[in-house]
Amino acid sequence: MSKGIPGLSQAYEILFTAALIFLAVMMILCLIRAIIGPRIADRIVAVNMMGTMVMVIIAILALMLEEGYLADICLIYAMISFLAVIVLTKVYMGVYRRKKMEEEHTDDSN
Repeated sequence: MSKGIPGLSQAYEILFTAALIFLAVMMILCLIRAIIGPRIADRIVAVNMMGTMVMVIIAILALMLEEGYLADICLIYAMISFLAVIVLTKVYMGVYRRKKMEEEHTDDSN
């Protein structure tokens, strides 16, 4: 970012730093939501949001550091994060269905 208007690069630096600080605070809040819950769905959404924020942080760092390979890492992280959320959702749905079936069987036996 050293090319162009001198004040503009400093303004971008301040903007990117502020965005990184804001995203770090939001990551902490999402981590708290993922730990506290109260439901599994809340935890899955919090983990998904944390993954999205990590991708944005990597993209901002790619701009700040002028490193193109970080964009590739961001895309790979997006695919891994997507697959992780899909797997967590499938596991949750399986547990939910099993619990529902067990409740139905206990209700039928009474």
